[in-house]
Amino acid sequence: MPHPIRRNFVPVLALALLCLPSAAPAAGADFAARVDRILAETPLIDGHNDLPWEIRDRFRGDPGAVDLALDTSRIPPPPGGAALMTDIPRLRAGRVGAQFWSVWVPVELTGLEAVQTTIEQIDLVKRLAARYPGDLEMAYSAADIRRIHKAHRVASLVGIEGGHQINGSLAVLRQMYDLGARYMTLTHTRNTAWADAATDTPSHHGLTPFGGEVVREMNRLGMLVDLSHVSPDTMRAALAISEAPVIFSHSSARAIVDHPRDVPDDVLKLVAEHGGIVMVNFYPGYVSDAVNRWEADHAAEQARYSSPPYGGLYIGQPDRAKAALAAWESAHPKPRATLEQVADHIEHIRRAAGIDHVGIGSDFDGIEEAPVGLEGVDRFPALLAELMRRGWTDAEVAKLAGGNLLRVFSEAERVAVKLRATRAPSLARIEAATKG
Repeated sequence: MPHPIRRNFVPVLALALLCLPSAAPAAGADFAARVDRILAETPLIDGHNDLPWEIRDRFRGDPGAVDLALDTSRIPPPPGGAALMTDIPRLRAGRVGAQFWSVWVPVELTGLEAVQTTIEQIDLVKRLAARYPGDLEMAYSAADIRRIHKAHRVASLVGIEGGHQINGSLAVLRQMYDLGARYMTLTHTRNTAWADAATDTPSHHGLTPFGGEVVREMNRLGMLVDLSHVSPDTMRAALAISEAPVIFSHSSARAIVDHPRDVPDDVLKLVAEHGGIVMVNFYPGYVSDAVNRWEADHAAEQARYSSPPYGGLYIGQPDRAKAALAAWESAHPKPRATLEQVADHIEHIRRAAGIDHVGIGSDFDGIEEAPVGLEGVDRFPALLAELMRRGWTDAEVAKLAGGNLLRVFSEAERVAVKLRATRAPSLARIEAATKG
């Protein structure tokens, strides 16, 4: 008599084999359901989006000239530009709960022009929120983010992306806070008179005394100190001074890609000690070592063929230089960064700093291209699902998505309440501070 287990083995095996093709879709559906549950409770907070400048640049700062209620990726990009990565349908599909809109202005704008343009960009963000009141609402606090998320709108916050935008004035800094700015990146691509940038030749080796006063005044106001774009020495100096947790609104891990815009491991550990957060950037050159190297080689080839005003093989011969560069590009196709590589940066920061100190800062609409799988603001859930595939729990994903930023923001607000009770607005001036 056959053993009962052996007798039933074949039909059981057949049934199991029939089930195999549906296993992967079932897993994907489970990830999607988990993401939905998490983001219903915890707002997904993106630390950096440059749509305001794109509207200024492409549509003369007129929110009425582009309909964010429609798919903006279908709008033809300008020559050499990228399709827009942000609109309301995609914000909704991406389950975005809060967005820091960058009010960046170019470093070439200085003095009062930089201040005025920053104010105009803050005004643009507010006009966007007013134009789409069913979808966007201005937020100025961690409590606002939570309230607006519960109302099923996208909390819209303002982030200044460069210390040059205050024109060396703490009074201007205070007025920017009153207008709604809730973080300031201490530099952009160039040094200021008081802080070194990551992509400029060091002149201060960190912060000047006035730079320290900027950090202290931001603490007193409750404005988050953003260390994206600054040099490692500036990072360390600000961390040594700041009484509130700092943020990196859009940076990645330098241990994975040795780019000066990424964060070294020793700084990641300091961020953890101070309770801060690094929000991972999607820019391909910061995410993929192959892309970073290709971009360096591409820049070298451009200089080789045409390097004004004196050098280059084909200087004064733009057609020959263009053809030679096109031939090099054809022989050396540009690699693509991927969603999985972004996840690698997130996981590295988690290992180096801890689960409480990592977030998301896409840089959408401030980058020429996005990683494969992360082409626009609708793709955030795919990134969370990738981390789930790697074993992340719902509680861990919730911290990354927005819980960590809410904690940091709340703590900065708590510190500000204490400091405002004991410290008057700083009267420091850049001239006196730098001489000292």
